[in-house]
Amino acid sequence: MKLKNTTGFILSLFTVFIFSSNLKSQDKWPDGSAIPKWFKENKPTDINKLGKKYILTANGMKNDSTILQTKQLQAIIDLAAKNGGGVVVVPKGTFLISSVFFKQGTHLHLENGAKLKGSDDINDFPVVMTRMEGQSVKYFPALINADELDGFTISGKGTLDGNGLRFWKSFWKRREWNPKCTNMDEMRPRIIYVSNSKNVQVEGITIKNSPFWSTHYYKSDFVKLLNLTILAPKEPVKAPSTDAIDIDACTNFLVKNCYMSVNDDAIALKGGKGPKADQDPNNGENRNILIEDNSFGFCHSVLTCGSESIHNYNVILRNSKVKDASRLLHLKMRPDTPQHYEYLTVENITGNVKTFLYVKGWSQFFDLKGEEKPKSGLANNITIKNIDISCETAFSVEKTDAYLLKDFTFENFKIKALKPEMHNLNNIQNLKQKNVNVTQVASLTQSYDKKDDSDIAAK
Repeated sequence: MKLKNTTGFILSLFTVFIFSSNLKSQDKWPDGSAIPKWFKENKPTDINKLGKKYILTANGMKNDSTILQTKQLQAIIDLAAKNGGGVVVVPKGTFLISSVFFKQGTHLHLENGAKLKGSDDINDFPVVMTRMEGQSVKYFPALINADELDGFTISGKGTLDGNGLRFWKSFWKRREWNPKCTNMDEMRPRIIYVSNSKNVQVEGITIKNSPFWSTHYYKSDFVKLLNLTILAPKEPVKAPSTDAIDIDACTNFLVKNCYMSVNDDAIALKGGKGPKADQDPNNGENRNILIEDNSFGFCHSVLTCGSESIHNYNVILRNSKVKDASRLLHLKMRPDTPQHYEYLTVENITGNVKTFLYVKGWSQFFDLKGEEKPKSGLANNITIKNIDISCETAFSVEKTDAYLLKDFTFENFKIKALKPEMHNLNNIQNLKQKNVNVTQVASLTQSYDKKDDSDIAAK
């Protein structure tokens, strides 16, 4: 009996030890709370478990890139929804469409060699109430739209091609005629727009040549973007405002194992703009955003808070490689919008960028809308660590009283820079530094877009 009690006691101690070890090693958000298991349970979509397959060519559509077949595709989606749900399968080939709208229980799968190609005629797109640039307005929907869906998936090895060249050329011609034209003045669709949805997974596909933002997620919860390739060119015609991923008032969001190279921000956190943006129920915060194990080619910023953003909380960018991005982290501080960026961590990043940390006021299309100027913006509890980067400018942080930067932590930096610019950090209150090695070098082997990017209006 004594031996049995002793054995039980030892087992209890062992259990406590294992539990305590797990707690210590448990992945945490920047605010110290635990990252849920959902972020680690990433399984490929099994379309065999999603219901009946509706193959386009078996349901009246033709493999023809010259015939607009939007109505036919929408009819297949509607049929699947009517029959209780299923998977709309795009076989090898190219199918020309404008906007389609998925319904509850329906999914999209693009086989290897399959392509849904967007029309380059804006007249083929309807005008609807949608979300664009931090406001709910009448504008053009995306090619693929999903609203108020639970469990929606896009999967496969095929391609969503926005066919944006005509839109890009028209934008730059309009900008040449009217330098003050806004991004929305040149009427352009996106490729993917998911709104008011939950338990969404987009994986495996290539998304390219978007006329406007590549993918946009609004007021959605538990969204996973896995193994995606998102592309838009910077030459010979720049693809303006082609953000790879816009996260707009979302919670519990994972971006993992993706490659992004676009002529705008790779990942932008949105949420609203204007002096009373925080009081508008159409706006909202981004919370619990995990961006990990990705690769970034050319882009304006790897991660941007703004330009339409009111509150970002618990954001992690980690374990990623960067090549030729203009900026790694960009905090856009709008003087006409109440903003608060907090508990943001950037860690384990290698590669090269033009500017490592970029923090400045953002006055593009400034508009107080007749209201008083809101209180100044705030960015706090920002941690950047384990960095091995080469760059032109290490720190571009303006000295200003227009907003407050405080409680930053820099740790384990190995940065080679043409311009270390360490004095630019004086505007950060309570900056903690440990093992920060910023070395000035005479030249870099990396190539950069040499155009001054201090304020890229149209992107």
